[in-house]
Amino acid sequence: MLDTRRFAQRRQHGLRLRWLLFRNRLIASPAFQRWALGNPLTRMKTRRHARALFDLTAGFVYSQVATALVESGLLDVLAAEPLATSDAAMLAGLDEAAARTLLTAAASLDLTEMQDGLWTLGERGAALAGTPGLGDMIRHHRLFYADLADPLAMLRREGPTRLSSLWDYAAGAGAEEAATYSRLMTATQPLVAAQAIAAFPFARHRALLDIGGGQGAFLRAVGDAAPGLRLGLFDRPEVIATLAPSANITVHAGSFLADPLPRGYDLHTLVRVLHDHDDAAAMTLLRASRAALAPGGKLVIVEPMATLGGAPEGHAYFGFYLAAMGSGRPREMAEIKAMAAAAGFISAKERSTPLPLVARCLEVRA
Repeated sequence: MLDTRRFAQRRQHGLRLRWLLFRNRLIASPAFQRWALGNPLTRMKTRRHARALFDLTAGFVYSQVATALVESGLLDVLAAEPLATSDAAMLAGLDEAAARTLLTAAASLDLTEMQDGLWTLGERGAALAGTPGLGDMIRHHRLFYADLADPLAMLRREGPTRLSSLWDYAAGAGAEEAATYSRLMTATQPLVAAQAIAAFPFARHRALLDIGGGQGAFLRAVGDAAPGLRLGLFDRPEVIATLAPSANITVHAGSFLADPLPRGYDLHTLVRVLHDHDDAAAMTLLRASRAALAPGGKLVIVEPMATLGGAPEGHAYFGFYLAAMGSGRPREMAEIKAMAAAAGFISAKERSTPLPLVARCLEVRA
């Protein structure tokens, strides 16, 4: 009976694969493409595919338009007041023709728009200006762009990357690198913290230890939402050294890959930490959390997670970002659940977040 089922599965997979190969040959055919554009029933879908393919080809230009708008300072100024093209040119250090090129390019991306001869932000530009940390991330991408100039060399790890020199956990970053890391994480943390706070009932717990908590931005956000919660932060000594003193946060210095985690907390959080580490290190971290939690304690994992064939931010953006970083990888929810089970946790469930694009939330129980 089992052999019959396996044969049926192999046959089903074979039929599916043959269909995919036939479909791909058909779509790649110029004759089929001409027919699909000419057929009223398929024309709109074909145009959507063509638009998506062009955006895939030209997307790097779009991101550089956003970078120019941010780095020129025009995004911040336009968020406060409208500008004539001549004024925008003066503020950005461009001649008027170049400023017009930038502003009209931004308008095509809904980052800017013109009204009554004056430039202001478009809807997407207003959202960009109002999203905490997004401008900092765009500026930071200058390093990532450099690594992506030769993506195959980056994937082959033919030499050090700009990101790996900044984010290298394994070698232990120095004080300056740790401070740079913490500043960026602090700037981009509010939106991530908002996802976790909306998803998980922190106020039901007694004491929270944020593992790899950097400058404490996540803890402060949770503390504001659950003021009765005792807060603790565990991170490397060079990170702790840059942390401003706080009466509300108990700090613990150490390496979560080598040192035991402090006990006495019934809740742990890993916020954008697990995906920064390769599987062996991630398992060490999960086991350390399980060892420090009493039975019934919980670990909450908050980070972007991947879905094969789903939204591109998982395997595409974070897959390449972490490859350039030289450590870690995006993981699918099922993978993290399996790793938590292997580390000794007894149950796991996803908590829905308002913006899964920013972060998803997984609760695991010791």
